[in-house]
Amino acid sequence: MKCALVGSRFFAASVFEALRKEEGIEFTSIVAPAADDQLALAARAAGVAVHVLDNPRLVPGNAVAEGTDLIIAAHTHARVSDEALARSRLGGIGYHPSLLPRHRGIAAVEWTILEGDPIAGGSVYHLADGWDAGAIAAQDWCFVAKGETARELWERALAPMGLALLSKVVHCARLQGDVPAYPQDPRFATKAPMIRRSVVLTEEISSTTTSLVVTIVGPDRHGIVSLLSDRAQRFGANWAASRMTRLAGEFAGMVHFEVPRENADALATALRGLESSGLQVVIAKSDGANVPTSLRGVELELVGDDRLGIVSSLTKILAERGISIENIHTEIVRGGVSGKQTFKIGAHLLVPAALSVDELRRELGTLAREMMVDIALGERQTQSQASTQAHSQVK
Repeated sequence: MKCALVGSRFFAASVFEALRKEEGIEFTSIVAPAADDQLALAARAAGVAVHVLDNPRLVPGNAVAEGTDLIIAAHTHARVSDEALARSRLGGIGYHPSLLPRHRGIAAVEWTILEGDPIAGGSVYHLADGWDAGAIAAQDWCFVAKGETARELWERALAPMGLALLSKVVHCARLQGDVPAYPQDPRFATKAPMIRRSVVLTEEISSTTTSLVVTIVGPDRHGIVSLLSDRAQRFGANWAASRMTRLAGEFAGMVHFEVPRENADALATALRGLESSGLQVVIAKSDGANVPTSLRGVELELVGDDRLGIVSSLTKILAERGISIENIHTEIVRGGVSGKQTFKIGAHLLVPAALSVDELRRELGTLAREMMVDIALGERQTQSQASTQAHSQVK
């Protein structure tokens, strides 16, 4: 049977070494994210050609040889495209370290530990549209040891389990000419979204600067940004944040300057002087640019398949908990062979100090599971942290 292996790191290399020793198994395609990946090195050492992905997120059709019988995905973050699957007689299978449909997503082992699951497991499933939603080919389970970390659980039980399950399914496919398929029950689906830094609620310090939020609109031409930056530098202002774009031939921008209080009026006057060149300039000034001590700054990122109600559901939860949105950016990205749309949100939140980290995680985690999206929260570095970091670097 002719197989294509898509994967990375030690687990994929282990699957390659185990299966190539099986009678009747031939690897016609090895697909890795980098030339120095462990899978790529193992394949070359065995004399098998390697296709290194140009885009580490997508396996194109030409990465899989014509006449392939089965595609095997082992520890890959790249989506196997519809064109690649079409080249395989039996489609594709992958290993997911959870008892699907529980913990669909990229951090299944971590969420097994975080949720306190007493039992973990692994699933070999059919590669298909959806988030680890393909039919199940084989599953196994194990107990989670008390105090075990995600890495320890993976190395002790789930990685060996995945190797055994993949070998079992490939062996079955070679002998019987097909792959078992049992649909997942969506009633029991949960999400295992990406995990980043914990939310750290930090104090803001008082500042001797004034914030100027400057909006500029006018006919687009070369040098507008340079005019702004020159005036900011002249008055000792820090260019804190900005958003600029060109729309229908017009330049539209918004800049947040942090300027010493004694220079704020002079900078505002200099910026208004740009109106003589045909630009419209609006300036808002505030001495209270820092987050009040009753609030904490938290960054939020959301990524998921585009669908109705994401913004509505998110903002409803935030409003109910007294969380303000300082700024928010949304976009829809269309990509992949299937043309699916991905919806992204980036926002900076002002969170009441009385709201605990656990409460915030729990409520947003519930939303993430319900809407099948990834939600990540991260600490915003404050001025005091930046000053401390810079001081330590100088030393």
